Amino acid sequence: MAKQTEKKPPALKGVSAAERALAVLTAFRRGDGALSLAELAERTGLVKSTILRLALSLQRYRLLARLPDGSYRLDAETLRLGTAYQQAFRLSDHVMPVLEQLAAKTGETTSFYVRNGEERLCLFRVETTNRIRMTVQPGDTRPMDKSAIAQTLRRYESGPPRPDDELPLFTSGITDPHAAALAMPVFGIGDSLVGALAISGPVSRLTAARAEQIKGALVEAANRLTVACGGTPPSGAGKSTRKRAASLSA
Repeated sequence: MAKQTEKKPPALKGVSAAERALAVLTAFRRGDGALSLAELAERTGLVKSTILRLALSLQRYRLLARLPDGSYRLDAETLRLGTAYQQAFRLSDHVMPVLEQLAAKTGETTSFYVRNGEERLCLFRVETTNRIRMTVQPGDTRPMDKSAIAQTLRRYESGPPRPDDELPLFTSGITDPHAAALAMPVFGIGDSLVGALAISGPVSRLTAARAEQIKGALVEAANRLTVACGGTPPSGAGKSTRKRAASLSA
């Protein structure tokens, strides 16, 4: 009787193999130390034998390390890639397209602010096509007051929002009695605050009711920018701004 040989599993090729390997790498989440084979299988949906084969290749490239107990952790090459990404990252390349799309969608001025000590600095801005507009230019500073933009920068510089936080923030007539603003935080790697994405306009046009209509576009834009910056979008954003607007209006 002829000896029966074990049938080897088909080799992973091309995109399929790459996607499965990436699924293993991206199964690791912030705060994870090491993951067992069972945990990787649960998170990726791949069978354990496939993960073991992929892990060997990832180990050769120092993307994955196997520990003595059989669990896996990310290896040093992932740090090198992350550092290279940070060095090549240009904030303007990501922010400006988002501002342009948001301005086109809402018809209002859009801007991106960062905190600079006791001031907030406008880094990027796209003006509305409306004839009535606010006179702020990139490079201009404003006080860290109680406006939606300043509150966003102050409140979330220490970490991401809580699930019950009402976002975006809306204020009217704080810095300027004729100006209103709607703002969302943008986060980067490690959930560090990158800045505040804002929609602003005259109080006669950017009312609480109008803010309610366009807040979804701002939330979507801020979340997209957060992902581009390596952060995690906050959950629960987009709740009603009307109650908060009533208490923050001046």
